[in-house]
Amino acid sequence: MAAQKSEARAAAAPDLVDQWRDILAVHARTMCELDRALHQHGLGASDFEVLDVLAEGAAEDAGGFRVQEIAGQVHLSQSALSRLIGRLEKDGLVERGMCSEDRRGVRVCLTPKGRELHGEVRPLQRAVLSRMLEPDA
Repeated sequence: MAAQKSEARAAAAPDLVDQWRDILAVHARTMCELDRALHQHGLGASDFEVLDVLAEGAAEDAGGFRVQEIAGQVHLSQSALSRLIGRLEKDGLVERGMCSEDRRGVRVCLTPKGRELHGEVRPLQRAVLSRMLEPDA
């Protein structure tokens, strides 16, 4: 019985691998399109994702997000995210501050310049997502 289940899983594996590769291809094409569209505004896809997370959370939490909270939403390592946040901070789009609950933590929030740029670029990003991911687009 166990051998039959194992054989069935092995037979399904090529379909799963093909499905996985299709997902990766859609992701890669979409990221390239996002990077191309956002480049004219000085942003990459990951930069925008951080701004978007901060903008969406701004109404709920005026104090911004801890870096660990952002990392969980944008799927970057903490070190990659820290470098990205450093670039955004240098460009005046976000600011970092100490976390009041935990002095070792760092909170990040949008600046007015970051909020303005996010508002300008958000429709562009959403249009790319619509074009790349909606089946009938």
